[in-house]
Amino acid sequence: MWRLKAVGRKARRPEPHGEELRSERRQREKVLRQARRDQQLVSKRRVQEDDDESEEEGAMDTAGHLLSKEQVAELFQGLQHGGLKKLDHLRTLRKALRIPEAQLLFIKLENSIHMLVGFLSGTDAQCQLEAAHCLHELSHSPEPTVGPACLPATPYLITYLTGQSAKFTELCLYTLGNLCAESVAVRDKLLAQGLVPALAICIQRPSLAVVEAVGFSLSQLLQTKDAQDKIVPLVMASGIIPHLVAALQPDPQFGMGAAIECAWCLHYLTCSNKTDQILVDMGMVSKCSSLLITLGGAVATENTDEGLELLVWPLLRCIGNLLAGDLLDGLVPQLGDSRLLVALCVLAQIFLQPHPALTRESLWVLNNLTADSSVFCSALLFLNLVPILIQLLPFSLGINIMVLRILANVANEGSEYCSQLIHRGLLPALCATLKMADPDVVTLSLEVLYMLVTSSSQGAEEFVKLRGPAALEAIQYNSQTEMQIRASYLLDNVLPTHSLVDTTTS
Repeated sequence: MWRLKAVGRKARRPEPHGEELRSERRQREKVLRQARRDQQLVSKRRVQEDDDESEEEGAMDTAGHLLSKEQVAELFQGLQHGGLKKLDHLRTLRKALRIPEAQLLFIKLENSIHMLVGFLSGTDAQCQLEAAHCLHELSHSPEPTVGPACLPATPYLITYLTGQSAKFTELCLYTLGNLCAESVAVRDKLLAQGLVPALAICIQRPSLAVVEAVGFSLSQLLQTKDAQDKIVPLVMASGIIPHLVAALQPDPQFGMGAAIECAWCLHYLTCSNKTDQILVDMGMVSKCSSLLITLGGAVATENTDEGLELLVWPLLRCIGNLLAGDLLDGLVPQLGDSRLLVALCVLAQIFLQPHPALTRESLWVLNNLTADSSVFCSALLFLNLVPILIQLLPFSLGINIMVLRILANVANEGSEYCSQLIHRGLLPALCATLKMADPDVVTLSLEVLYMLVTSSSQGAEEFVKLRGPAALEAIQYNSQTEMQIRASYLLDNVLPTHSLVDTTTS
């Protein structure tokens, strides 16, 4: 669910088929955006077991595999008759319902879910808790028929979100979040029952565990394919956004769970194309930017907490998506801290080996920042970050493509910017990228090279001294038509005089 911003370069050169190339680029980015949206998958989560219960978990799971249809029916009968052993029966059922076969057997029994609803709505607190656990196990089922069968219980689960017990509220939230992953019919029912307003109230609880569970449930809703039309308007009207933004603050003791879940919710909202200005007005960009600066400083130290990248991902996508929405002028006041550029380069460096895709994400945000922005392009040069970017040019997986886009953004700002790029050693790096096998890398390298060598005679002369024309000649004879035309134009119209001087000197 990326929204890519086209590189902010204007048509400044007489390149052939310019409009056709721009059209192809727009089409590629459209396909990429759609692929990112379609590949978002909802997931389910099981509430962590209490310590005293986990000891029996292995034995009970093994027993669950052995339950026959008759045994499940017998367990159901025991629950119907109640008595002193009803709590023990519920605990046994809870463990048994971790097995998909037992889940299917149970929901096929007449009135089985209504029996659980009876315990859930009863006055016995222990039985109520065990019934909620049983429903939680059912919500985790991979079987498509189990989720809809649980719908009679969902009004009670939503009502209990306002209860006093944080643990019980958390259990209900994860159960509802799991059910959101089921089907359109289940989600529509939950929305009609008031799930979103209930989440907006629930997120105001002081418990960070509850806030994390709210974020999980809401993200389950927001990443579905029908979210843009059905769910986003409800979320925007619920008043939950300021609380999501406020949660973007890792807790020293509790950890990053709540911040991660709420950041993903905000990311899904930025993908809707309907909420950008509202999110900006609520200070989301400033909050994300500040947190990224903090995290950039954290990953630069040796004592980095494992899993920090889980929070970096959604924060990068939040800012990158908003920047892709043509709101840059309004975002500059919230992105005025130039340390964000440093943080993005640090993140790109640190995550290069363990998470190369995260390096690409960091560079994608940097691309969107520098596109059509002389302010950020100037800051990139002033902070001497170009050498860091040049170091990333040998790396594939789309990393060098993003770097070249950023450098093209800078070069597009004019001859003085091109001179600064030449001074920082870009031309030797381009001589290397022109020889790479990836046609997209070569095409972008030709584009940046054109701006550098036409900006000043110094750039053209240095490129010739580096034996760059030989690389262009190789492209002429061994590459695709588009690259051949670009290379030929440089050799025939930009570099002939300098090439002649170089040949004579040799």
